[in-house]
Amino acid sequence: MGKTIVEKILAERSGRKAVKPGDEIYTKVDLCLGNDVTAPIAIQQFYSAGGEQVVDPGKFVLVPDHYTPSRDIDAAERCQSMRRFALEQDIENFFDVGQMGIAHNLLLERGLVTAGDLAIGADSHTCTYGALGAFALGVGSTDLAGAMLTGKCWFQVPETIRVYFRGDLQPWVSGKDLALYLLKHIGVDGARYQALEFHGEAVRSLSQEGRFTLCNMVVEMGAKVGIIEPDEVTKAYLKNRSQRKPKYLSSDSNAEYIATLEYDATRIRPQVAFPSSPANVHNADEVGPEPIDQVFIGSCTNGWLEDLRMAAEVLLVARRPVHPRVRLIVVPATPDIYRQALREGVLQTFADAGGVIGPPNCGPCMGAHMGVLGDGERCLSTASRNSVGRMGSPKAEIFLAGPAVAAATAVLGRIGTPEDI
Repeated sequence: MGKTIVEKILAERSGRKAVKPGDEIYTKVDLCLGNDVTAPIAIQQFYSAGGEQVVDPGKFVLVPDHYTPSRDIDAAERCQSMRRFALEQDIENFFDVGQMGIAHNLLLERGLVTAGDLAIGADSHTCTYGALGAFALGVGSTDLAGAMLTGKCWFQVPETIRVYFRGDLQPWVSGKDLALYLLKHIGVDGARYQALEFHGEAVRSLSQEGRFTLCNMVVEMGAKVGIIEPDEVTKAYLKNRSQRKPKYLSSDSNAEYIATLEYDATRIRPQVAFPSSPANVHNADEVGPEPIDQVFIGSCTNGWLEDLRMAAEVLLVARRPVHPRVRLIVVPATPDIYRQALREGVLQTFADAGGVIGPPNCGPCMGAHMGVLGDGERCLSTASRNSVGRMGSPKAEIFLAGPAVAAATAVLGRIGTPEDI
């Protein structure tokens, strides 16, 4: 029987000729990530376990991105602990304010993870990297501490679901819409502890950033990983970027899948998830007059340059400012994206429309700072989660959509699409 990409990566890293779903394995890891929420806990666990020296400092990346620039004293002390640890352990890949971006986007941009890698991160959206053809998933802080001590981590080999999006994408439809559409059909636990392997013309037509967005959201479906076979788009992205030699893998033609799901992408329109589940999804052009108080464009899901460009294009077409009732918050995912959007005039477009541009960070997405919601407020966000209390008050409501719907909503003051303006 043939093997999937996931099974090939896990077999190689565990030193076995082959693995099968359900096997419990102990594997080498190529990259480990910690942020200012999870790394301080891992550092404490590392020292509590008697750790003195991280097994391979070059494999570790520390990015204080959730509460940074520090929102309060506790956040400042978290970042201090990371700075001290990075210095003590000779961890060169520590990114502080000025270099710091949203970790997942930053790691990909810097070429720190590549095709064929096994990457773990003490952050659930580490699954984003699967769009390069890597096995990448979120783990707990104790798992990160264990990797600091040993350079390894244990896994149970997941079953794989093959997801095929056939046909061409419609205007304004992006990787975010494919993810929301899939969530609508399989729900938040439809791929529990499984891998989602994406195929089809619609997937291949996505930019590499669009593929990152699609894989980013598989954790919202319960999946351990999302993965896409590398192609010429992937190779072009990694050229002159990857810091290690990529290993381009594909699933065998006779690989065994637990299920195959097929969808007609030509029928997918811009999507919007209603409170309080990313699976409570509707066509954005079919919802009623849903007023919105705040629009957030950013996050590891949709803070890429192409997302900012798409949203800015909608604002330029609208030729009118943000609705007077709406607060528009825009956060580019990394300093490089920020600078390029500045050079292109994209940020000027947001500012001229009445939006506010924040530094690269995770704050608004997870209700930490720079956009916290009050009681009864409603936000349309391009992030990946809309659970109760995610962005502040548990009495606030969060809707999820792609950048085109977000920009149109900011202008209209209600959920809408570019066609509405």
